[in-house]
Amino acid sequence: MVRTRAWLALSLVLCVPAAVGAQGPDSHAVLVAQRNAVEQELDSVAIIDRSVMVSMRDGKRMLADVYRPKNASGKVPIIFVRTPYNFNWWDVKNGAPRDMSRELEAVKRGYAYVEINERGHFYSEGNYDILGPPRTDGYDEIKWMASQPWSNGKVGLTGCSSTAEWQLGVVTEDNPGLATFNVQGFGAGVGRVGPYYEQGNWYRGGAVQMLFIDWLYGEQNQIRPQLAANTPQADITLARKMFDLAPQMPPIDWSAQLWHLPEDSIISSIGGPPGIFDTKMPVETGGDMIARAPNDPAWYKGGLWNDSMAVNKPGLWFMSWYDVSVSPNIAAYNWVRQHAQGDVANEQYMIIAPVLHCQYTRATEHTMIGDLDVGDARFPYDSLMYAWFDHFMKGEDNGVLQKQPKVQYYVVGLNQWKKTTSWPPPGAKPMTFYLHSEGKANTLYGDGSLGDGPQPGNDKPDQFNYDPANPVQTYGGGGCCEGNAVHFGSYDQRPVEARNDVLVYTTDPFKEGVEMSGPITVTLYVGSNRKDTDFTWRLDDVYPDGRAFNLIENIQRMRYRDGYDKPEVWMQPGKVYKVTFQPIDFSNYFKPGHRLRLEVSSSNFPRFDRNLNTGGNNYDEKEGVVAQNSVHHDKQYPSAVTISVVSGGGSVSAGGSEK
Repeated sequence: MVRTRAWLALSLVLCVPAAVGAQGPDSHAVLVAQRNAVEQELDSVAIIDRSVMVSMRDGKRMLADVYRPKNASGKVPIIFVRTPYNFNWWDVKNGAPRDMSRELEAVKRGYAYVEINERGHFYSEGNYDILGPPRTDGYDEIKWMASQPWSNGKVGLTGCSSTAEWQLGVVTEDNPGLATFNVQGFGAGVGRVGPYYEQGNWYRGGAVQMLFIDWLYGEQNQIRPQLAANTPQADITLARKMFDLAPQMPPIDWSAQLWHLPEDSIISSIGGPPGIFDTKMPVETGGDMIARAPNDPAWYKGGLWNDSMAVNKPGLWFMSWYDVSVSPNIAAYNWVRQHAQGDVANEQYMIIAPVLHCQYTRATEHTMIGDLDVGDARFPYDSLMYAWFDHFMKGEDNGVLQKQPKVQYYVVGLNQWKKTTSWPPPGAKPMTFYLHSEGKANTLYGDGSLGDGPQPGNDKPDQFNYDPANPVQTYGGGGCCEGNAVHFGSYDQRPVEARNDVLVYTTDPFKEGVEMSGPITVTLYVGSNRKDTDFTWRLDDVYPDGRAFNLIENIQRMRYRDGYDKPEVWMQPGKVYKVTFQPIDFSNYFKPGHRLRLEVSSSNFPRFDRNLNTGGNNYDEKEGVVAQNSVHHDKQYPSAVTISVVSGGGSVSAGGSEK
């Protein structure tokens, strides 16, 4: 597979310029020379129009930089990148232009390239909210672009992470100038879809995903200098060569600060700026995000897409197994394929890579995800995206829709790309493993196992104490954006599995290889002496030498076990409750001799916030209590994990029950 160049708009997130002081004088001179050369080439082929202030319907103005071909034979289509991040044309730290390779590439391919900062960030006016609502901003921006005299009236969207997450919501505005979209690593833009109420990756199973806390520390800053409304365009451009308006936040040791209680003062306790995390703000959603519940009406007022909103534009969807949360993204893709009108339903294509958040083009011949080598995961993202844009924005009959499969996914373990027509792959069958033990499944040295049927005999529950002051700490997994608090990826989990508050259940070795591709569903029968607590699970691939590499993880806050749109429910001591976790997708090949392992506990911190076990609000509490939790497994309480096995991918020789 041809190595791709890191063009993607996701590099707006990833390519932070290094300060001069971090480089030697020679390397700095080389960087400046390279940047100047690209800027000069761009100037030779492009009409450059920087610091254009684009008016929205409420009078607020968003800053745009426009690059378009000088010698175009006619009107040109537009690639639109909108972001909350710093795309200032001048790198004020290095005293050189920013790397303009993306802009140059687009112009040389016959596209205009337009970058706009979200509302409330840098030189764009207004108050900031996640995804830059109102969604009408996106509509107004696309309308402005499509109406330019040099535009052919067709706009395409691209970007990763926060540069993509606003897209689905804006697509639903159905602007006639919007031709297509390319979303990458976009989970924080998906609100409610099917069983998932993650509300833009804020929750998983009703527990808060803590990544946004330290992220918002640097992003919600609304105490910022602004230029006068009548400042001339040329003066704004000149000012941007001196001031990029990027906040320089004091560094924080997030590995320590995320332990702070109460949770709603994690930012304010270190002198962070007030904003949408813990403060009521003059934005459509009202701010105060940490105080919301998973189905709070505020989640449906901002920029989040949900499954009541129609998407009727062709879409190219990039996802990754080790992102914050891939399953709501897949569910959104499937929902659009099922509900879009006419031909558009058949013009949705999905690629699932084996990389961390927005690291698509960082794949190499030996792609490392933590300590796990997942092989050569390179993919020609750039050429596919441009072929897609050429078809939908230039009208080229280039066969991209016929050449590219509807779904292309990477099988970890097998370390190969596979093609299919849908997700899960047609013919995938459920295989169920039931939890067994004699009541001593604690640690990997316990007696927990996974069998092909419910455990016979009387229930012998496994028990452990969950202490929120001593939670199971996150070691790898999918995610992003938690600074030094978590190193995401796949690692040998045996140190975690040595804890007494971790229950471990493992199959016998597989006699034949098994491809697990599709949703994974875990159902547990549990008890607690507290009215509310959490239960967590993690799935591992156990190697013959004993190493246990994590694949995927999940959590459920018990008060929401009956549904996020229903009243909270509480537990009573001595009673057993059924809890079925939301499905989580993955693709892994268990080689012969490998085993599947399920870990069960009640915390995975700071990937998810700690349940303090009181039954209170949790976010505004300073003290927690220890919960005595149990997992039951017999014919009456058939706790189990069900995976999806691709037809012909293996057998049930490891003890699973195939249906």
